[in-house]
Amino acid sequence: MMNRRQLLATMASTTLLATAREGFAQGAPTFRIAALNPITGSGAAYGAGMQKMILAAVEEVNAAGGAGGRKIEVVAEDTQSQPQAGVLAAKKLIEIDKVQGLIGIWSSGVALATIPLANDANILFMCTSGAPEITNPQVNSKGLVYRFNTTGDGYGRAFAEACAREGFKRPATMAFNNASGIGIVDGFRKAWEKNGGKVVEAVVYEPNQPSYRSELQKVLAAKPDVIVTGSYLPDTTIILREWFQTGDTQKWMLPGQAANPDLIKAIGPEASEGLFVVNSISNEMSTAYAKFDAAYRKAMNQPGTSNIYAAMAWDMVIVLALAMEAAGPNANVAAINAKIREIANPPGKQVSSFAEGKEALKAGKVNYDGASSAVDFNQAGDVLPDFDLSVISKGVITRKNIIKI
Repeated sequence: MMNRRQLLATMASTTLLATAREGFAQGAPTFRIAALNPITGSGAAYGAGMQKMILAAVEEVNAAGGAGGRKIEVVAEDTQSQPQAGVLAAKKLIEIDKVQGLIGIWSSGVALATIPLANDANILFMCTSGAPEITNPQVNSKGLVYRFNTTGDGYGRAFAEACAREGFKRPATMAFNNASGIGIVDGFRKAWEKNGGKVVEAVVYEPNQPSYRSELQKVLAAKPDVIVTGSYLPDTTIILREWFQTGDTQKWMLPGQAANPDLIKAIGPEASEGLFVVNSISNEMSTAYAKFDAAYRKAMNQPGTSNIYAAMAWDMVIVLALAMEAAGPNANVAAINAKIREIANPPGKQVSSFAEGKEALKAGKVNYDGASSAVDFNQAGDVLPDFDLSVISKGVITRKNIIKI
C-alpha cells in the first residue's frame, strides 16, 4: 500500500512526464532527464519552484526546436530532503525511467548518497548542494557532477566577511549534523581563523529534535556576540524560539536556506528583529535572470529573488541543452559532458537563453551568462556566485550590501 506522500509523488511524476511529452512528433527522438527535487522535507520551501522552473526551461528548449535534434523529456520525483528517499527515487529514475541526467538535487546528504548511482550509470548530475566533498576528485571521479551553487567553504568565507563588516569579535557556531551544515560553519571557522579570529564555541546538533535547549545553552555560555549557523528552516525555528525565551540579545547570522518569510511568520517579528541573513544571490542584472524571473512569477506568483535554487535549476536545463546542441545530433552523455564548460565558460559570444545560444552556435563558441550566476565552472565543477548580507527588520528581509568573495 502506498502512503499519501508516495501517492502524491507518483501522481506528480506522471503529470510532469505527460506535460513534457505534449507537442512531440510521433517517433521524435528524446533526451530524458529527472527533476529530482525536495518537494517535501526541509527543502520543501524551494523544491516546488525548482521543479516548475525545470519544466519551464524545458518548454523553452523544446519550443526552440529541441537541443541537438532532440526534445527534452522530464520525469519528476521527490527526494523528501532525505538521503534514503533520494536513493530510492534515483534508482527508479535510472533503472526504470532510463534518465540520462539527475537535475535539481538540493540537499547535500541526498547528493552524496546519489552521486555514486549517477557515476555507475554514467549520467550527468547537477545539484545546488553545498558540501565541499561533492565535487572533490574522489566523489566526482568521472567529472559528471556540476554544482550550480557555492561550496560550504564559499558560504563560510561570505559569513566571515559579513561578520567582519558588522564588527563582530566573538562568534560561535551551531550546525545541523550533515555535510552541508557542517560545511558552512567549518568554512566560516577556517576563513575567520585565517584572519586572526577565534570561534568561541562550536556545537553540532542532531536533526528532528523537539528542543535544542541544551545545545543552545552551551553556545550562550561562551558569551558570543554573534552566532553563525549552518541550519535549515525547521531547526532554526525551534532554536530561535528557545533563544528568544532566554532574553539574551546577541546577534544571529543565518544562511538563506534557513531564513525566509516562513521563519518570520513562525517566530514573529519581535523574535526575528535584527537577524542577519547571508545568501548566494542570483545574477540579477542579466537578461537570463529577467527571463527566469518572468517564468517564476508566472508559475509561483512570487518574485524570482524568493528562490535562488529555482534560478539554479533553470540554468541547469539551459546549460545541458546548449551542451547537447554543441555536441550535435544524438550525442551521447560523454560527448555532451565534454561540451558543458565550453558553452558555459569564456571565451565565446555571451548568450542568455537557449534560443539565442542555439543560433550563435552556428557561427562559433558561446558563453552562457546565467540567471543564478555567470555559470563559469572551475576544474572541479563548481561556480562562484555573489552573496548578499540582509537584515530582518519589522518583519521584512532587506538587503544591506553585496559580498563578493
